[in-house]
Amino acid sequence: MFIFDAHLDLAMNALEWNRDLTWTVDEIRKSEVGMTDKPDRAKNMVSLNAMRRGNIGICVATQIARYVKKNRKIPGWKSPFQAWAQTQGQLAWYKEMERIGEMAQIRDITTLTNHLSLWEGALEKKPIGYILSLEGADSIVSMDHLEKSYEAGLRAIGPAHYGPGTYAYGTDSSGSIGPKGKELLKKIEELRIILDATHLCDVSFWETMSVYNGPVWASHSNCRALVNHNRQFSDEQIMELIRREAVIGVALDAWMMVPNWIRGVSTPEEMGVTLHQMINNIDHICQLSGNSLHVGIGTDLDGAFGKEQAPSDLDTIADLQKVPNMLANKGYSQEDIENIMFKNFVDFLKRVWV
Repeated sequence: MFIFDAHLDLAMNALEWNRDLTWTVDEIRKSEVGMTDKPDRAKNMVSLNAMRRGNIGICVATQIARYVKKNRKIPGWKSPFQAWAQTQGQLAWYKEMERIGEMAQIRDITTLTNHLSLWEGALEKKPIGYILSLEGADSIVSMDHLEKSYEAGLRAIGPAHYGPGTYAYGTDSSGSIGPKGKELLKKIEELRIILDATHLCDVSFWETMSVYNGPVWASHSNCRALVNHNRQFSDEQIMELIRREAVIGVALDAWMMVPNWIRGVSTPEEMGVTLHQMINNIDHICQLSGNSLHVGIGTDLDGAFGKEQAPSDLDTIADLQKVPNMLANKGYSQEDIENIMFKNFVDFLKRVWV
């Protein structure tokens, strides 16, 4: 089945992890044996080849570069200008992947429709379609920079990532969006860029919902009712997103899937982390909405973690093809399954990009 993955940090892996994503997953793993600079070395799960094998024809692909002010301990760049430059390097990598036919940017109805038609055809090596998204807006030095990003194809943006940000507060922090946040929201609404509500802390989330009237989705978020942490959405937040006709992509980072996960200590096997928790999150959102129209997949695979912190029944991203049968066994119809695997996000884009 065709799959739409609403969150992959491809350029981050290419530039900061120095992974050639045109290689197979196995080739990348072999090249990293013995490396210890990252916890997920030799445990990666994503490559462009693996995406093709798994029929993952479209993804939301990120730029990400957090600006961290002095004396704050979370990792990031020391100035917004450095963060901006990092995102532009990531953009250059996507453009190179386009140039050699590995990827194709999707930025409007025409490119979306053409890409879907291409994947219905018999072309042997199909390019991976990507919608460009910015995870955390700290690299937006000014609204002029946002306009430049839009012209380069940016179509979604999350105002915050982890900790306090320039425009909003993110995971493991709490605070207001403030005047700068409101300025950003006004501009993205004007440009019809999709707001990604993922990572917004509760205060910033509700303030954002009170002033923002444009399109919104959540690219990679799970349910607080299943794992009680501020990174997840409460049922009230999920209902607000449903009211706004949003789609929520369910993520596969193990600590978001089961309670009491300890980073660097817990293992997927010991904690019983499998794709069944993904199904449970999908089902919880469907039960809240009363239909299958507001949930999809946003794996976040290789988002600074690998097999050591992912479902044990998933070797590579291609194994997402296990999900349709699991949904069928849960009682979901073929139409429901297609909605979840790709149609909800595709239909969202068709609605927003009219």
